[in-house]
Amino acid sequence: MDATVTRVEYDLRVDSDSVGGRALLTIDVLREGWTRVQIPAGLMVRDARLDGQPVSLVEGPPAHVLLARAGRSVLTLDIVIPLASSAGTESITLPASPSPISRATLVLPKSGVDLSLTGGFIAEHAEAANESRWTTFGRPNQPMTLRWKRRVDDRRAEQPLRLRARVTEIVGLGEDTCLIAASVRVEVVQGLARDVMVALPAGLVVDEVNGATVGDWETIGGSLRVRLLEPVATEASFVVQGEARAAREGSIAVPLMRIPSAERETGGVAVDVVGAGEIGERQARGLEPADPMELGDLVANRESPSMIAFRLRPLAGTETRSLTVTVARYAPQAVLIANVEEARYRALMSEDGRLLIDARYAVRNNQRSFLKVTMPAGSTVWSAEVGGRAIRPGVAAANTVLLPLDKGHGGAEAPTFVVELVYVQRIEPWIDKPDQGRAHLDLPELDLPVSRTGLELHYSPRFRVEPQPGSFRVESDPGPFAEALRQPIAAIARDAGERDKRAAAGLQGLVDRFRNEPAGRMVLGSLPVHVSFPPFGPSIFMASELTAEARAPSVDLAFKRTRK
Repeated sequence: MDATVTRVEYDLRVDSDSVGGRALLTIDVLREGWTRVQIPAGLMVRDARLDGQPVSLVEGPPAHVLLARAGRSVLTLDIVIPLASSAGTESITLPASPSPISRATLVLPKSGVDLSLTGGFIAEHAEAANESRWTTFGRPNQPMTLRWKRRVDDRRAEQPLRLRARVTEIVGLGEDTCLIAASVRVEVVQGLARDVMVALPAGLVVDEVNGATVGDWETIGGSLRVRLLEPVATEASFVVQGEARAAREGSIAVPLMRIPSAERETGGVAVDVVGAGEIGERQARGLEPADPMELGDLVANRESPSMIAFRLRPLAGTETRSLTVTVARYAPQAVLIANVEEARYRALMSEDGRLLIDARYAVRNNQRSFLKVTMPAGSTVWSAEVGGRAIRPGVAAANTVLLPLDKGHGGAEAPTFVVELVYVQRIEPWIDKPDQGRAHLDLPELDLPVSRTGLELHYSPRFRVEPQPGSFRVESDPGPFAEALRQPIAAIARDAGERDKRAAAGLQGLVDRFRNEPAGRMVLGSLPVHVSFPPFGPSIFMASELTAEARAPSVDLAFKRTRK
């Protein structure tokens, strides 16, 4: 966009058969050089000046003016607008403009005239002995039509006010507050409505009142007074928003807004429970059960499974109407979850193809009984621990082990505990290769998703290692993110030793049983032991996020022998 019209102002005066005056266009040019700016279509221009200097307009369509410099300029147009007359009503139409502000001042050389407007609103009206003046504002990209005719004495202002009302209300019952939004539409049957009185339920605090015809509002005692911009002879509508204190559960009286002056009051009310809960019994008076979709957009856009709705019976605004509901709340329950919050691997890789890996997993679980781990090919499990307890893993299939998991209690958040595996693996030796080569490292495959994975790789100082692009990236080790993994391994071992000392009282009985029972002398599989990881040589740290379940992470490395 090279230029924009930011403001259009019309200063018009009505003659016998035409309307003359001037139009001021405020133009902002955003770049240097020649720029074409379109003027509102349909204007009959007699003279044009740019910042006080004469300027020529380029005929269209559409008509436009050429500007040679950047910045703000004011284009003044001397214009004439045709005047249309029909059935005693005269009118003019101002063309649409993209300007966000369109202002028009119209002067008529007579008094006793009523003006109506489409495409905008009337801001000011002043009337003298032989002159009437109006100030109006239009909407962007919409033509503004002004119609006027001689004022006819309207006896409706002298007649008593009679009206009908439609109130559609939605109520949200929270833990300790009740949020209310009500759409009020008033239909005037007789007389003129200058304001609307709304009866408020006890304890309701009005936060906001919105509406195109709302001028001002105030709360007086237990009522809300909404003043309109001008007297209304047809209908007016607005939206009231407020809140009130309410009980958390049990029997709750739903606050209802009323229009006491309405001869007939219709509409509906919808009630919803915010949070974990539902509505049980309900007692309605002056209301009938309905579907929420029948109450209009205000309710239909917020429909929820716990919402109930009622339709207002056609009654006078002073007739008794009430609604009481019984709310039952539920205690929040923990969601079933099984997830590895963080996996940390420490690997020691030797030149002759032997790999020692210490794998530690921070697991949060209240759903699964076992963790299925598919080990890399050629690996042997040395030890396994769950929650600091040495265990003997079960064998499910080839290269697959099962580890029993701790479960959180129902109704509480599952705690995080540590699962640890130490295993060795045979890989292709580096020493048998030339000065450089590539290596591929597979890590265990879990049947649970892993949120974050960290790998600390130690290798021979006689080689230089460079990770290849993949799911892992090289970064400095920030330490474990999971709280359960921040406890040092040595401290875990000490805690396990203390537990062993506390269990020493029953150790002699187990020894005697082992000696006396022949079947007890045979032990299948390897005994669970704790293996301390020996960090040695240079190391690099790599990290990865969001590993899906049943997917084995892997790392590709490029190595090269260093020369001394």
